[in-house]
Amino acid sequence: MVDAVWRMESARIVGALTRVTGDVGLAEDLAQDALVAALEQWQDTGVPAKPGAWLMAAAKHRAIDSFRRAQNLQRKTEELGRDLVDREDVEEDWAAALDEVVEDDVLRLVFIACHPVLSREARVALTLRLVGGLATDEIARAFLVPEKTLAQRIVRAKRTLTAAHVPFETPAGPEFSARVGSVLEVLYLIFNEGYSATAGRT
Repeated sequence: MVDAVWRMESARIVGALTRVTGDVGLAEDLAQDALVAALEQWQDTGVPAKPGAWLMAAAKHRAIDSFRRAQNLQRKTEELGRDLVDREDVEEDWAAALDEVVEDDVLRLVFIACHPVLSREARVALTLRLVGGLATDEIARAFLVPEKTLAQRIVRAKRTLTAAHVPFETPAGPEFSARVGSVLEVLYLIFNEGYSATAGRT
């Protein structure tokens, strides 16, 4: 049940966290922390009526805790790329931003995961991880590579995006035309591999 909820909700949660933090790697880490909390608590309390909302709230609390732990507000805000210095309502604004419903968060996440700065293999793996909600071992089986190799590929991909300062946005104009081809290529590869795997079973 938790796995099913995660696959349905993870892209929305990671997307919202990426929009606020500006760091897809940190966003996924915070979302994964929320998933661990769900696995621990739901075993005793049962699955809540609105599991997606529960996961989002848990991720939100972890994001705020992470923000509070920062020793230097100036350094942290520079990492997040936000001008939050000298504002007393920093945490409230950050929390409110996570509550904001932005319908395009998942679409933006797709464009980040499929960014041309990444190799084709990295784009497919990251899309399956961030947007598809698949576990590392599942993606590794699809690629026919060891889980450790696939995990390193995903880590490198997230670091590359961070280093390249890829913005969390849906490209427009000529940039959209240039980037959409990368997205379509990834979607085509995922569909083809999924269809072939399904058709191959007897």
